[in-house]
Amino acid sequence: MWKETDEEILQQIPEKLLKWYDQNARILPWRENPQPYRVWVSEIMLQQTRVEAVKPYFERFLKALPTVEDLAQAPEEQLLKLWEGLGYYNRVRNLQRGARAVMAEHGGVIPASFEALKKLPGIGDYTAGAIGSIAFQIPVPAVDGNVLRVISRVLYRRDNILDAKVKRRIEGEIKEILPERTGDFNQSLMELGATVCLPNGAPKCNECPLQELCRAHLVGDEESLPVKTKAKKRKIEQRTVFLLVCDGKIALRKRPEKGLLAGLWELPSQEGMLGCAEAGKLLQTWGVRTLGELQKQTDAKHIFSHVEWHMTCWYVEAALDPDADVKELIWVSRKELDQDVALPAAFKTYRKVIEKIL
Repeated sequence: MWKETDEEILQQIPEKLLKWYDQNARILPWRENPQPYRVWVSEIMLQQTRVEAVKPYFERFLKALPTVEDLAQAPEEQLLKLWEGLGYYNRVRNLQRGARAVMAEHGGVIPASFEALKKLPGIGDYTAGAIGSIAFQIPVPAVDGNVLRVISRVLYRRDNILDAKVKRRIEGEIKEILPERTGDFNQSLMELGATVCLPNGAPKCNECPLQELCRAHLVGDEESLPVKTKAKKRKIEQRTVFLLVCDGKIALRKRPEKGLLAGLWELPSQEGMLGCAEAGKLLQTWGVRTLGELQKQTDAKHIFSHVEWHMTCWYVEAALDPDADVKELIWVSRKELDQDVALPAAFKTYRKVIEKIL
């Protein structure tokens, strides 16, 4: 059906794409100075986060923790505060574990080895490939969702890209066509997917340097690719959140060390949608005495990867029962909340309420 084989098409990609990349690559802070540590931090931040959102976080993080050693030694509260708003906090915890491994096992020097990079916590094939190729010019592919989408469309493949075998096949094919400018080429593929060969809508085919090679464009079927299996339906969890204010301070509680938002501070909450009377009774069991009526706040929703929280919220001025055991709760000022405590993005709606209250 096709005039050229897959291999013949793939062989033409590097020259066309690098020429396009040299003229169209976005100016990004980690590209301007692609040192290993900077590339590593940027790649972890960019997982499941938009480029524009990452920029200010990257600058702030590097200013506070400019070296691997600084990252390895950072207190957890500082680390989480620097990451506040990016979500998926295990990313930064693994980043620090990786930094500590670099200090302990590599003398503080990030290893210029794909296999050694893969052994660091939080680093898989893609991240090792990105760091290795961009920072060290190691000839390894870096295949993310953007690359899978580009190749699926160019070669008009209807394989499920969430299948590990499909990803490994494409990684092998990319490895066969890697040019000397490995890092730039890997970035050019990702850049094309991020800015031109767009997901969830019409790609900008008229701007694409691979338009003449693209089989999906030839048959006018770009938007049906890539093929993905449908994700499982998210579990809906109802939660009641409390804004408890005592002497100008807001109550927080630490979440369990395992599970969703593990070990992070949260606004005290309870499973289920509690009415006013039920909420008041629960506060009594917590040893919290209310000084006025509970005030209903805006309902909110937050989507995690597999769970969706539907939240209702009650605000009340509170006093503590001196005989009650309320060790689970801590009370922080607005200044402490702003400077020291990382409050997960799940409570973003109520963070705005707190800013009006305190």
